[in-house]
Amino acid sequence: MISGELYRASDPELAAGRLRAQELLVRYNASAPADGAARETLLRELFGAVGDAPTVMPRFSCDYGFNIRAGRNLFVNFDCVFLDVAPITIGDDVQIAPAVQLYTATHPLDPAVRRTGLEGGKPIRIGDNVWIGGGSIILPGVTVGDDAVIGAGSVVTRDVPAGVVVVGNPARVRASVG
Repeated sequence: MISGELYRASDPELAAGRLRAQELLVRYNASAPADGAARETLLRELFGAVGDAPTVMPRFSCDYGFNIRAGRNLFVNFDCVFLDVAPITIGDDVQIAPAVQLYTATHPLDPAVRRTGLEGGKPIRIGDNVWIGGGSIILPGVTVGDDAVIGAGSVVTRDVPAGVVVVGNPARVRASVG
């Protein structure tokens, strides 16, 4: 699954991983806003790795959690969904607005293969000092370069160079940062 090969989501080990994540997410999403220490402990148990000073606002959802690695000063606003069947790597000082969706999951294009229940995934990489605007969707296999800005509501279907602003569906470069 992590290497991008087709897999079956019904595999008992994968089902156990999703159940583990869902149990942690129930606790995380129900945690008291003032209990930052408990939230950080749960987040560190859920994610594969996370740097100093993470903030992830509830309601947060993911498949496994352990495929998410984030740097320091991560900020994820309300109602974000990270489908992490493949690795999601997030750099330092990244700001993610409400309702952002990161999708690593893919499905075969061939209908006969799709009917077998096989699935796939491609990693998402987000560089340092990136701002992802509200309601944006980043699709499987995309890399977002350092200092990039993704405009609100954008659907990112291909790699984003460092230091640019992209907007739209599909997202296209509109300006340079700075």
